[in-house]
Amino acid sequence: MDTVKYVIKYKLGDERRFEFAQLKTGNEEEAREALKKLHGDSEVITDIKVSKAL
Repeated sequence: MDTVKYVIKYKLGDERRFEFAQLKTGNEEEAREALKKLHGDSEVITDIKVSKAL
């Protein structure tokens, strides 16, 4: 299955952030897994929104 480039908007603690990621489905669960790889399990990640990158 091919991947598509998505932008993931989220909050890390109280800070708004975004990352680009190659995802298969672009659902929130997949995005959360990608963010865990970047930030680890100890960080509090909330308000996740996923959309296709332009």
